[in-house]
Amino acid sequence: MKYAAHIKRILLVIFASMALTACATQKKSTGMMQGDVYTGTDTVEYLATGVKDRVFFATNKSTLTTASRDTLRKQAAWMRKKGKSLTFTIEGHADERGTREYNLALGERRANAVKDYLMTYGISGNRLSVISYGKERPVNSGSNPLAWSQNRRSVTVKAN
Repeated sequence: MKYAAHIKRILLVIFASMALTACATQKKSTGMMQGDVYTGTDTVEYLATGVKDRVFFATNKSTLTTASRDTLRKQAAWMRKKGKSLTFTIEGHADERGTREYNLALGERRANAVKDYLMTYGISGNRLSVISYGKERPVNSGSNPLAWSQNRRSVTVKAN
């Protein structure tokens, strides 16, 4: 009886190790998820050389992540140096889940969070406008967690 219990424990440890290894391998191979926020670069475009044009958000959130703040600091630095005469539109987007009205409001909160952050780094609010597309303009039309994470974003585009 003790032998059978011991074998069960060993098998449980082996199974748990394999499961953790599989999770670690999947995360390492895709490199796209950090918590609930998309961090991959396959859909990221650039506002300027080396400056990403978009930041990503967690589900139902409009708070900026550490990675988002880093990207926005780089955007602000570029806007102050090279893009002084330009104006920008900040687009807020959401994934397909939720009502149209909810996602439009969420997209607007996301765009405003980006605008507010850029303003704290010296970018005039007169140079920044916001628009929300809600779930109407997905970058990934899939209906799965990866697609949703790619669609929960804010994109900074040159207005002129």
